[in-house]
Amino acid sequence: MQDDDTQNPAFLWVLQAESLWTTRAGTANKSCADCHGAPAALKGIAAHYPAWNSAAAAPITLAQRINLCRTTHQGAPDFPPESDPLLALTTIVGLHSRGQPLDIDETGPLKPFIQAGQTLFNTRQGQLNLSCANCHEDRAGHRLGGALIPEGHANGYPQYRLEWQKLGSFPRRLRACMLGVRAEPLPPNAPDATNIELYLATRARGLKVETPAVRP
Repeated sequence: MQDDDTQNPAFLWVLQAESLWTTRAGTANKSCADCHGAPAALKGIAAHYPAWNSAAAAPITLAQRINLCRTTHQGAPDFPPESDPLLALTTIVGLHSRGQPLDIDETGPLKPFIQAGQTLFNTRQGQLNLSCANCHEDRAGHRLGGALIPEGHANGYPQYRLEWQKLGSFPRRLRACMLGVRAEPLPPNAPDATNIELYLATRARGLKVETPAVRP
């Protein structure tokens, strides 16, 4: 399903994004196309996210970058986390990086945030007292409830999950994992979630962007 664009259900959101891309919004009455031209002009961009944002003095995700464009350049309100328009626009940008290797700058100001994400990845939590690494490193390739445990590479988000019957972001998948170990899930746009996503992007360095991926 993932390899055939005509069968990949995430392309319903890509079609939505193509319309959103040219729709003017906000007090500036500007569209994405007014600044960037066609989505293909952003080829390779998604392979470098999460990325450093000087104004925030912190890393931001691609979805957060899109919302910054809305508030800063369009004068429009943020799209809510997990909303279809935000997922759609994040997907179409990611789609034009498909096949590009993940490449995060690990030497600059992102370094302490990568280390924070690595620490969180290896920290046990919840009533089951499990870390991300316990499943996605120690037990990768084994099965849990009949499903194969993956290595936890976040190179295909937003992705369509059959269990959701919908497109979803990395933070949504992370919250599901946290609920699975009976831990308190992180709120939307939590810095800890961004740090984990950033660490996973460095951990998967060289793997190709698969957005929009399809998973069970």
